[in-house]
Amino acid sequence: MTNSGGSSKQWRFFRAGGFDQVKLETGADLMALDQLDLKLWVALACPTTGVEFDKATLDLIDTDKDGRVRAPELIAAVKWAGGLLKNPDDLLKGSPTLPVAAINDALPEGKAIANFARQVLAKTEGEAITIDEAAAAAQTLASKPFNGDGIVPADSATDAPTKAVVSDIIACLGADTDVGGKPGVSQAKVEQFFNDAAAYSAWWKQAEGNSAVLPLGMATPVALSSFKAVKPKIDDYFARCRLAAFDPRAVGALNRDDKEFLVLGAKDFTANAAEIAGFPLARVAAGAPLPVNGGINPAWVDAIAKFRKDAATPLLGEKPSLTEEDWNVLNTKLAAYESWCGTKTGGAVEKIELNRVREILAGNTKETLTALVARDKAEESNAQAVVGLNRLVRYHRDLIQLCRNFVSFQDFYGRRKRAIFQAGTLYLDQRSCDLCLRVEDAGKHATMAGLAGTYLAYCDCFRKGTGEKMQIVAAFTGGDSDNLMVGRNGIFFDTKSRDWDATITKIVDNPISIRQAFFAPYKKLVRMIEEQVAKRAAAADAAADAKLAATAQTTTGVAPPKPAEPTKPMIDTGTLAAIGLVLTTLLGALGGIFGRILGLVWWQIPLAFLAIILAISLPSTIIAFLKLRRRNLGPILDANGWAVNAKAKMNVPFGGSLTGVAALPPGSQRDLVDPFAEKKSPWLKIILVLILVVIAYLALNKLGFIYDWTNGRIGDPKPVRVEKVPPAPIAPTETPAKAG
Repeated sequence: MTNSGGSSKQWRFFRAGGFDQVKLETGADLMALDQLDLKLWVALACPTTGVEFDKATLDLIDTDKDGRVRAPELIAAVKWAGGLLKNPDDLLKGSPTLPVAAINDALPEGKAIANFARQVLAKTEGEAITIDEAAAAAQTLASKPFNGDGIVPADSATDAPTKAVVSDIIACLGADTDVGGKPGVSQAKVEQFFNDAAAYSAWWKQAEGNSAVLPLGMATPVALSSFKAVKPKIDDYFARCRLAAFDPRAVGALNRDDKEFLVLGAKDFTANAAEIAGFPLARVAAGAPLPVNGGINPAWVDAIAKFRKDAATPLLGEKPSLTEEDWNVLNTKLAAYESWCGTKTGGAVEKIELNRVREILAGNTKETLTALVARDKAEESNAQAVVGLNRLVRYHRDLIQLCRNFVSFQDFYGRRKRAIFQAGTLYLDQRSCDLCLRVEDAGKHATMAGLAGTYLAYCDCFRKGTGEKMQIVAAFTGGDSDNLMVGRNGIFFDTKSRDWDATITKIVDNPISIRQAFFAPYKKLVRMIEEQVAKRAAAADAAADAKLAATAQTTTGVAPPKPAEPTKPMIDTGTLAAIGLVLTTLLGALGGIFGRILGLVWWQIPLAFLAIILAISLPSTIIAFLKLRRRNLGPILDANGWAVNAKAKMNVPFGGSLTGVAALPPGSQRDLVDPFAEKKSPWLKIILVLILVVIAYLALNKLGFIYDWTNGRIGDPKPVRVEKVPPAPIAPTETPAKAG
């Protein structure tokens, strides 16, 4: 497969989502997919679950059965299907039926498939095979005792001894599963079982009659098992007794402190509780033997009783207690057998008794099973033809759809068909969301999907009557988020047009549209004012309730129930004074701004108001625009197990096509009179009109359109400029002469 882009094939591409995507227009394009550089594929892997695609087809393509379809597996499927068709262009049709004449019977496999269709399904050259017919043929073959897969279930045997041996092989080595789903054995399992059985029997023959290895004969394995079950605990007991003999002061600590028994006494526990099992096996004392008839830790009573019955009494005789010397003798007598067990061969068959193993070896069931496997393998050619036919019919219908949702996202960006990852349509808040995906874990999915820059709403969906449940994530790419919140309900329609009750459980918040971002600052201001008013009203209401209660107490002399302490005002007197100062300064600044605006030339006034609006809305609009440009489908799909190989953008125009906003149909008539509409006060309109009149008057005054009440006309809009004439200089006067 070429990964370097050095293919001689001339490809055609289309651009969508901000990147180039290959066009798959001919059968030759499909057959050359191994020459298309993987860097140009939109996806490199997709899951076999959680997509709106035939799972049986995906399971056939998923050859390694890991639950994911990868690019090499898709290429192999296309190559196989295209090679078995006379014309690979037939794959582009996506037809659910396969004409017999379309099968390439020049190939051995194609010939076997075509012959099966003609002979078994009785199809003529002009007839077509449906998916149901191919699936039924595969099911019929799978249900037969001999179906060509080389695996023999127990019910394929005709006699009880052979069926019993098949069950023994499965118990020892595990089962192989045939195409019908039944547990059975293959020739490899038969050979392994009989080889292990022979080795196991021979291993036992080496020790039979040797009392040093088998001191209790065939009962020695049971004795060793019971012995090993209590060995660590008995070793611990005698070690404690030796320590007590070394220093009597340690006896109290070795038997556990009284405080530990007090703790146990305060609990409800059973005789074999873990806390008790950790206590010593019996009462520790210097040189004390182990009492096997009584005085044993309750958690170990059953294990010690079994040990006494299987090992201690047969090897040492009936004893009420065991000394440390007795314990050492037991260790010695069983050590040889335990060491010999390390040389065991054929241990896989020891799950059945030795006598049963030798009984099977003495019979002829190996030859019988080998013959049954051979008889099953004789049907292999028919089995391959049926499996191949079922596979080819499915690929003939489904491969082109998978390629157009894997190699490229032609279906998604073409908007004529749903992509295979689109689970249906969510209707909520007067909108329809087409980009909805199934999810298994909303929290885990949101961690990755949040990087997509898209407003996502996770919903729990439920169908009444059936009890079906599922989770989806819906992308809102149109409208605004004012009325979207956790707990809102809607209706989800899946790809089969079944309706589900949907409830929002989680939201990943991101910008939805430029329009929403433009009005966001004003909506935030309104919400802040409403919240503050609500808080102040709540505080005032609590204070009024407290005052009313005090008045009632004074009037009646009966103290009413003490009301909850009213919430302290959010703003104290000093803060109110500071806020008043800030508001005064702000109003002064606004007055200055409006004064400067009214001092502008008339055509500059609208531009000034526009500049103020842009100063408020432009930052949030720019941020939203940048985020909307980065909206990416990749993280949403990657969180669902896809391996998206491109930055599949969802820009504003394309996002608008994914979410439909409620609009009246063309030609609809509207009655604008709402009989239950709230009656609005006229004062707001009056105030607005007065403000506009004042602004108009000031503007006319600025332009010189003044009404001359003296002459009864409008003054000259262009007042005459008065030239300033400098005052005439004053002539100097003569100074009168002083008298002599």
